[in-house]
Amino acid sequence: MNVALIGIPWDENSSFMRGPAEAPPIIRAAFASESANLWSEDGIDFGATPIFDAGDVEPASGVAMINRIVGSISTLLDQNYRAVSLGGDHAISYPVVKAFAKKFSRLSILHFDAHPDIYDEFQGNRYSHACPFARIMEEGLVERLVQIGIRTATGHQREQIERFGVEVVEMKDFRDDLVVEFDTPVYISFDIDGLDPAFAPGVSHREPGGLATRQALNVIQRLKGDVVGADIVEFNPRMDSTGVTAMVCAKLLKEIAAKIHLS
Repeated sequence: MNVALIGIPWDENSSFMRGPAEAPPIIRAAFASESANLWSEDGIDFGATPIFDAGDVEPASGVAMINRIVGSISTLLDQNYRAVSLGGDHAISYPVVKAFAKKFSRLSILHFDAHPDIYDEFQGNRYSHACPFARIMEEGLVERLVQIGIRTATGHQREQIERFGVEVVEMKDFRDDLVVEFDTPVYISFDIDGLDPAFAPGVSHREPGGLATRQALNVIQRLKGDVVGADIVEFNPRMDSTGVTAMVCAKLLKEIAAKIHLS
């Protein structure tokens, strides 16, 4: 499968701290760093099979940016690429999935996160990075939403989870032998704060008690289903003084892209 990379440098809807808009070039640099190589664990050589880099979506504000994201992703999908988006905060996932839902009549999401991000609105903003999955579910863009790593669900979010029939594996219930299976095309949305901050400190919202990088990779590699795209969001370079989180993002990009190739 042809994989395309696209940067979405947008964090207008971040509620606590800006910075994720600066992530795409940092992740690209980590991916290309000579400190590692371009081989995935499953034996895909991204030196010989390069990922097409579509550049960045030109930043705008509000609805204009939402429409611009939908249009940019739709263009890649129409060219038969399977797009991996680099955020940006989690607000990008709503317009990205909106584009995917136009291409795939049946679609599911595998979502890694510390937070359910399913508030109806947050701080008066229905397009906050705390709300994308409420918009996705209320518009019926996907058949299933499976969330892994959750450890901050509020009462309201639990009501939303029940309302929309979301399948949640809270971190307290996570088991290392977890296998997730889909009978629809599946989109992976990976919020970096789903990982424990010991492994990925470069995020705006550090929530202890999360996934180890290895645990997350195992879930992705054991996933049963046709992976058609993904996003990697909420990496905040301003909080990543040693660059370790950038390398984690690059590792996830490599292994998710390999999973797409092998799907």
